[in-house]
Amino acid sequence: MGMTMSQKILAAHAGLESVRAGQLIMADLDLVLGNDITAPVAINEFAKFGKKTVFDKEKVALVPDHFTPNKDIKAAEQAKAMRTFAREHAITNYFEVGQMGIEHALLPEQGLVGAGDLVIGADSHTCTYGALGAFSTGVGSTDMAAGMASGTAWFKVPSAIRFNLSGAFGPYVSGKDLILHIIGMIGVDGALYASMEFTGKGVANLSIDDRFTVANMAIEAGAKNGIFPVDAVTLAYLDEHYKKEVRIYEADSDAEYDATYEIDLSTIKSTVSFPHLPSNTRTIDEVGEIRIDQVVIGSCTNGRIDDLRQAAQILKGRKVASHVRALIFPATQKIWKQAMAEGLFDIFVDAGCAVSTPTCGPCLGGHMGILAEGERAVSTTNRNFVGRMGHPKSEVYLASPSVAAASAVAGYIADPKNVMEA
Repeated sequence: MGMTMSQKILAAHAGLESVRAGQLIMADLDLVLGNDITAPVAINEFAKFGKKTVFDKEKVALVPDHFTPNKDIKAAEQAKAMRTFAREHAITNYFEVGQMGIEHALLPEQGLVGAGDLVIGADSHTCTYGALGAFSTGVGSTDMAAGMASGTAWFKVPSAIRFNLSGAFGPYVSGKDLILHIIGMIGVDGALYASMEFTGKGVANLSIDDRFTVANMAIEAGAKNGIFPVDAVTLAYLDEHYKKEVRIYEADSDAEYDATYEIDLSTIKSTVSFPHLPSNTRTIDEVGEIRIDQVVIGSCTNGRIDDLRQAAQILKGRKVASHVRALIFPATQKIWKQAMAEGLFDIFVDAGCAVSTPTCGPCLGGHMGILAEGERAVSTTNRNFVGRMGHPKSEVYLASPSVAAASAVAGYIADPKNVMEA
């Protein structure tokens, strides 16, 4: 039996000719990632290994982004622990405030991940890099510590589910709508410990930012990872950012899949996840009029330049509703500068939005956008669990940048088409 894309990457890094679903392997790592929540725990565990330094100073990345800029003393101590460790071990890829961004947007932008790589990160959304044809997955802080010490990690080889895409999106529909549609279809455990592999002619019609969004939220379906084939879109991105050898792995024609779903992108509608699960989805025509208090556009899911352009298209020449707070978080400093250079900040500020430095803050209810009791937010982030963005009795509705921007203008969850035609 043939292998899937993910299985081929794992086999290559384990030095094996082939692997099968369920097999336990040890594999060499191309990158180990930690942030200001998870890395301090890993640093404490690392000391127990008795190693003088990390396995490779070029292959460890430390990104303070969750509570950074620091919101309080505890957050400052967490960041200090990272900073001290990075200096002591001469970690090349440590990103201080002013250079940092949201980790899962920053690492691809910096050329630290690419096709064929095997990456672990002590953050569940490390699966983002599957957009580039990498196998990347989240791990716990102890596994991160072991990875920093040895350059290896153990894996149970995942089975796979195939999503065969055709067609192209209609107006105001994007990768966020696609992945919300899929999660609503299969559930939050519909791909449990499986690899979500995206194939078909429709893949070519997805931008690289669409792919980052889809791969990012594979974990919200319970998946081990999400992964896209390497095509012209991927190679164009890698040619601009990635300086190492591109290793392309393609699924065998006889690769085994637990299930195959056929999805025509032209049929996907703007989709919203209602509280309190990403799988609790409704299409925009099923939403009804739900008054909101806050809109957040950004995060590792939707803080890239395409996302900001989509939001600006809706907000240009319009005003945010008087009872709504609209917050914009570009995902990296480079994206921040690009958005400013393109005039997007003028559009946002003139509309009544607040534009922030890159941070994960509001996504996890950390800072810079906390919800009070009874408040509702439309957010382009990836989770809407109870209390995710603040008070346990607040509500988070997940949506695309276009829907979020339209909702900011309307004051309730709105169809971008209706706002643009008004």
